[in-house]
Amino acid sequence: MDYKHRALDLFSKDRYAIETTGVVVEEVDQNYCKCRLDIEEKHLNANDCVMGGAIFTLADYTFGVAANTPVADSVTLSSSIRFVRPAKGPVLFAEAKCIKNGRNICFFEVTVTDAEGRIVATSQTSGFRSNK
Repeated sequence: MDYKHRALDLFSKDRYAIETTGVVVEEVDQNYCKCRLDIEEKHLNANDCVMGGAIFTLADYTFGVAANTPVADSVTLSSSIRFVRPAKGPVLFAEAKCIKNGRNICFFEVTVTDAEGRIVATSQTSGFRSNK
């Protein structure tokens, strides 16, 4: 199964992450996703650092794609993010990995890194799986 094309089709209507923020899906596998965000001026805060909300959107979207591959049945129950350091370079990457995949609850860790490979933020998200 081509998980990436299926995910792109499923999430094509997520206009905030895709159109407004500019998140791009790089890789998709079962319960896994890697996305990219090319940093533009619109992503910067008053201190010329990448806005936390842009970083969180990248992490949240990456979780969403991973948690809904291969079956689209997950929604976020809770999510938290820890910002580690300001981003360096023109691009950010987020990688979501499934830590626990239960019958109705899933748990993912998302790591956001900058162009130098340094961890910028980590996010922990639990989701509810409706098992349609």
